[in-house]
Amino acid sequence: MDLKRWQIIGAVFALIMGALLHFTYEWSGENPVVGIFSAVNESTWEHLKLLFVPVALFAALEYIGYGKQIPNFVPVKVLSILLGMITIIIAYYTYTHIVGQNYLWVDIGIFILGVLAAYWFSYSFLQTEFLASECAVCLGWAGLLLLAFSFAFFTFCPPHVELFLDPVTGTYGR
Repeated sequence: MDLKRWQIIGAVFALIMGALLHFTYEWSGENPVVGIFSAVNESTWEHLKLLFVPVALFAALEYIGYGKQIPNFVPVKVLSILLGMITIIIAYYTYTHIVGQNYLWVDIGIFILGVLAAYWFSYSFLQTEFLASECAVCLGWAGLLLLAFSFAFFTFCPPHVELFLDPVTGTYGR
């Protein structure tokens, strides 16, 4: 299977799984283990998991399928996840601060935009030698682990800043 097809399948997987992860915490009876990888509230931070988890999981499949042969695979995947997350954060806070509220259909569109940005970046840069050094690969693995740890840690111990605030309940974290 070619790179383009992998990226298209990955984007579709991320969109479907991300949508499901919005509900899995509630469906699990608010199981804290499920909360590590699912949104536990309506904060922007928790919604970033909806992009991170499926993209990271699909990247693991890609790594097994073909990624080991691509020297910059890990750093490009980590940067693509970060780009998707940053796209969501910037788009969400820009429009909600301009409009004064959020709309579900716009939020869904922003999630789709974040996933598409991540996979566009991945597709574009996996075809290059960008960040193919050993150092970049080590930093990529470290970045991936740091992101995974951050999502787990901040689910239970979120800082009291807007990114972590649940606008529905006015609370932070689980």
